Amino acid sequence: MMDIGIFGASGTIGRRIVTEAAERGHRVTAFTRDASRVPADPGDVTWAVADVLDAGSAAAAIGGLDVVVNAINAGDGIAGAIANADVLPAAARALLTALEQHPATRLIVVGGAGSLEVRPGLQVVDSEGFAEGLPESLGVPAEYVKVVLAHREALHLYRLSNRNWTYLSPSSGLVPPGERTGRFRIGGDRLLDAAGDISAEDLAVAIIDEAELPRHLQRRFTVGY
Repeated sequence: MMDIGIFGASGTIGRRIVTEAAERGHRVTAFTRDASRVPADPGDVTWAVADVLDAGSAAAAIGGLDVVVNAINAGDGIAGAIANADVLPAAARALLTALEQHPATRLIVVGGAGSLEVRPGLQVVDSEGFAEGLPESLGVPAEYVKVVLAHREALHLYRLSNRNWTYLSPSSGLVPPGERTGRFRIGGDRLLDAAGDISAEDLAVAIIDEAELPRHLQRRFTVGY
C-alpha cells in the first residue's frame, strides 16, 4: 500500500486515476484547486484543496506521499485549454520546486502525444502540416497546437531536472466511451504504429502500474492499443 496524491483529480483522467488507485487499496489523496468540486461522498478517498501552480501550496500538500500524479488539464474545454496552455509548464516548474523539499517522492505526469517521435529526430508536432491537420485528425482548431507545444515545454523542464519524474504520453487520443481492459502496448519516445488510442481507464491502469513498479524513472513512455 502506498500514499498516492493526484493533482487534477476532478478531471476526466484524474477521476479514473483516483478510482484505479483506490480500488487497488492505496491511500489516495485527491487534490483540486476548486473546493466546490469535492464530491459529497468521497468514499475512501481523502480530498484536499491545493494549488499545483503554487510551489508552496504544492509542497505542503505532498508531504508524506510516496507518489504524486500530475493529471491537470490546461483549462476547461478546448477554448479554455488553448487560452491557458501556459498552465502546463507553470505546473511543471511549481511541482519541481515543491519536490526539492521531498526528494524521495516520485512524480508521474500525464502529458501529451505531440512530442513523441514519428521517426528519429522528428516529433509529431514538428511534422509538416500538423497544426493545419488538427481539425480533421483530432477535431480541434489549429490553435490547439499551443497546448501541444506547452506539453512539450513541460516535458523539457522535467528532463532538465534531477527529480524522480516519469512522463506518460498516450500514443494518440482517448477512446470514448472508456473501458478498462488492462491490455495495451508500451513504448518509449516513438509514436506507436497503427491505432495508438487508449481509454482514460487504461491510461489510469498504466499510471498506477508505474506507481507500483517503477520502470521509467526520469524517462518518458507511451501506451496505446
